Amino acid sequence: MSPVEFSGSRFMPFAATDIAHSVDVLYAFLMIASFISCVLVIGGLIVFAMKYRRRSENDKTPYISHNTTAEFLWSFIPFVIFMVAFVWGWKVYYDLRKFPADSLEVTVVAKKWAWDFIYKNGRRVSKEFYVPVDQPVKMVMTSEDVLHSFYVPAFRNKQDVIPGRYTRLWFKAHTEGSYNIFCTEYCGDQHSGMLAKVHVVSREKYDEWLAAEPYKGLTQAQIGQKLYQGVCIACHSLDGTKMTGPTFKGIWGREEKIVGVGPIVVDENYLRESIVNPAAKIVEGYPAGVMPAFPHLSEEEILGLIEFMKTVK
Repeated sequence: MSPVEFSGSRFMPFAATDIAHSVDVLYAFLMIASFISCVLVIGGLIVFAMKYRRRSENDKTPYISHNTTAEFLWSFIPFVIFMVAFVWGWKVYYDLRKFPADSLEVTVVAKKWAWDFIYKNGRRVSKEFYVPVDQPVKMVMTSEDVLHSFYVPAFRNKQDVIPGRYTRLWFKAHTEGSYNIFCTEYCGDQHSGMLAKVHVVSREKYDEWLAAEPYKGLTQAQIGQKLYQGVCIACHSLDGTKMTGPTFKGIWGREEKIVGVGPIVVDENYLRESIVNPAAKIVEGYPAGVMPAFPHLSEEEILGLIEFMKTVK
């Protein structure tokens, strides 16, 4: 992990964008104003309750006339503070929703339980993606299944990701480093594991990464292992542990009982169909409709996954 992830302060995480700093300042103002108000109201209540408490059975409540000035001030001052907070908050929100014209556009596809990032040149990655420093990035997001929510604490920006429609979010990171991405909308039993990272790098490193061949020098099984670590690990174990989907341990040549079909032997055709159209054959004891389809995977990637599964004994 990058040291940037652990900088910041005890009060708030590291602020990697200008908007994040604006959010922090506004939040600090609200906290301080609330603290002062609490001290004045609760402190005054305690002081007056002690000072003017009834001391004997003969004490009578004196006649107290109203004070127009005091009544005006304790109404007008909070009104001014509330209006300042409202206008200030509206300005921060406006900056969060105003997308710069020169933004780098990245498509984000959420699914249980991973994030996919698609660039204009067709490159698609999972779990981790790269952006250049000091470059506005616009994210056009959708979900393949249920409601998710994309959140980067270091950017102080969060946006729901909704099936059947597109939502948008933008940021411009001014500090290089790696920043955690979370899903902040409960989306199932693997919700807490729906993690990813955004790597903010120099323009030169970004251009080099975008143009690089991700599988250069790797065998088919190594390509499959890389895809497993980025896509399949959330639902399929390698040690025989039962998770959302069947374990990969010993899957090659294994006899599986398919709902409505009966037993079949796991081979290349079965594995390919399960990757591209997972709803076609459901293994008994596992829920239907949970695994998303992966039609975007190339033949090289599908073959890589199959070869990797053959090696998991």
